[in-house]
Amino acid sequence: MRFVRWCFWMALAASGCSASEGGTSATDTDQTSGGTDPGTGGEPGGEPGSGAGGDDGTFGAGAGTGGSGAGSGAGETEKGCIERASFVYVLSQDNELYSFRPDRKEFTRIGVLGCQTDMDPNSMAVDRDAVAWVNYVYPDDSAGTLFKVSTEDASCEPTGTSLSDGWSRLGMGFSSDLSRPDAEELFVAGTTNMPGIGLGRIDGTSLTPVGEFSGSLRGKSAELTGTGDGRLFGFFTTSPVQLAEIDKETGDVIEAKPLPGIETPSAWAFSFWGGDFYFYTAPDSFDSPSRTTNVSRYRPSDGSIDTAYMTNIGFRIVGAGVSTCAPVEQPR
Repeated sequence: MRFVRWCFWMALAASGCSASEGGTSATDTDQTSGGTDPGTGGEPGGEPGSGAGGDDGTFGAGAGTGGSGAGSGAGETEKGCIERASFVYVLSQDNELYSFRPDRKEFTRIGVLGCQTDMDPNSMAVDRDAVAWVNYVYPDDSAGTLFKVSTEDASCEPTGTSLSDGWSRLGMGFSSDLSRPDAEELFVAGTTNMPGIGLGRIDGTSLTPVGEFSGSLRGKSAELTGTGDGRLFGFFTTSPVQLAEIDKETGDVIEAKPLPGIETPSAWAFSFWGGDFYFYTAPDSFDSPSRTTNVSRYRPSDGSIDTAYMTNIGFRIVGAGVSTCAPVEQPR
């Protein structure tokens, strides 16, 4: 997601905090009965960040086929991934990590990220080993970096990646090779400059530019998410906002779809799960101090947009991620 500095067309094959509408409570991982622990939602320093998008996962055994039950995170799904890798994860501007179950409208607090940095959290992606990759950036965008964060306990380690020259503030998402699902890559969108500089990929500690976005979305900033069937999508905060499928080899926009009704946000993130896309949006906290994040859902299978999926969840989300182990169909 990002603090703003300021597709589709094809239907998919199949297919906290207490929210004020239709939400459930956020629970702490060390609690067995659902106590609430919403974040404080203080305003982040600096300009818009970007949130990492990702796919979501089945909550329980059988990722991709829709098992039942929460799963302990220790076993493997039929995709060969640990169960924890099929969850959606979100990052708050208060540097807290949560898991998210879209089918239950439930956020569960994991903990405060242990990253040793004076930069601000900005964006997140999650790999197939259930490791979150978190982008931190200085408020003036002079430099950024990536940390690897455990989705089990929020512990953190540096990656040695140094980001600058227009790539300090990122949108992020992993996408797999359809013929080799385990061969995933971390794609990023450069959102430091206005206009944005398009799509890149992270290889080890190096960032390689891929190309600018095309058409009317050239120069626009995007949050990214991948899907378990090898595709890459961007959430563009235009007015109205747009969802676009992106060519991973060139950065070209394959197809874009406006999503009227979803707010053009100041803090934002985005993820895919079970055939649907989830948009996490909040306005500038100076203009709307009592507003936290709303969660909207777009369902490609029937074209529906649910802007009241969850509202005012109690904290502000700046990053979201889910791995390519996530299901591409609704769990049954």
